[in-house]
Amino acid sequence: MEADLTVIALIGERGRELREFAEDVLGTDGMARSIIVAATSDQSPLVRRRCAWAAMAVAEYFRDQGRQVLFLADSVTRLAEAHREVALAAGEPPSLRGYPPTTSHMIMSLAERAGPGPEGAGDITAVFSVLVAGSDMDEPVADILRGVLDGHVVMERDIAERGRYPAINLLRSVSRSLPGAATAEENRLIGETRRLLGAYDRAEMMIQAGLYAAGSDPLVDAAIRVWPAVDAFLAEAEPEGCAASFARLAQILEPARLGRRTHQT
Repeated sequence: MEADLTVIALIGERGRELREFAEDVLGTDGMARSIIVAATSDQSPLVRRRCAWAAMAVAEYFRDQGRQVLFLADSVTRLAEAHREVALAAGEPPSLRGYPPTTSHMIMSLAERAGPGPEGAGDITAVFSVLVAGSDMDEPVADILRGVLDGHVVMERDIAERGRYPAINLLRSVSRSLPGAATAEENRLIGETRRLLGAYDRAEMMIQAGLYAAGSDPLVDAAIRVWPAVDAFLAEAEPEGCAASFARLAQILEPARLGRRTHQT
C-alpha cells in the first residue's frame, strides 16, 4: 500500500474496542500515520452520522495539501442507521426497507467526496465496509454502494465457517478498476480462475453428493482438479508481491490446462 496517511472513521463502533484497535492493531507505527475519528455506539445518532462527514473532511484537508490519503469507514451500515433515526424523527417516511428516501443521496454524497482531487492536489482512496443481514447483497445500503463505487469485495460467513480467511467470495466480488490495473496475462489468469471456480460452484452440490460423473463436462473436471489448490491459494500470504502471486497462480492452474488438452486429444 502506498499512502501518506490513513484516515479511519469508526462509526457506531464498540467503545471497548477502540483502545485495542489503536494500541494493538495499529500500534505505534500505524498510529504515527493514522487519524482516527470515532463515534461509539452509545452516542447520539447525530454524532454518529457526523463522524463520517468529519473524517472525510479531515481526509480532504490532507488531500488538498497534495497527500495520498487512504480513507477507511467502518461501517456505512451504521451511518445509514444513524441517518434513519434522525430522518424518521424529523418526519421522513420510511421507504427502503425502513430507510428514508434521503439515505441514497446521503451515502452517495459521502462516497463521491473520495477519489482524485483537483489539479495539483492528492487523491483519496476510500474503502467502505457494509454489514449485510443474512448475506443479502440486495439490501438497500449494499445496493446503493455497489452502484456508486469502483468495485466490491464480498465476504461470506459460510467461507469463514469452513476456516478459510480472508472469507472472500471471488465470484461475487467485482472490480471495475482491475482490468486497467493488471497486465493482459494477469487478466487472462484471473479470467481463467473465475471460469474454473464458476464451473465448480455450479456443480458443487452434485460433486459433494457423489452424483457427478467424471467426463461429463471437461470444464468441471478441470475445476475439480484445481479447486483445493485454488481455494488454499486465496488464503496464502505473498510477501514477494503481486508478480510472485500471479506466478504461483499460473502453476496452480497448469493441471487444469493439461487435463483439458488431454480430453480434447
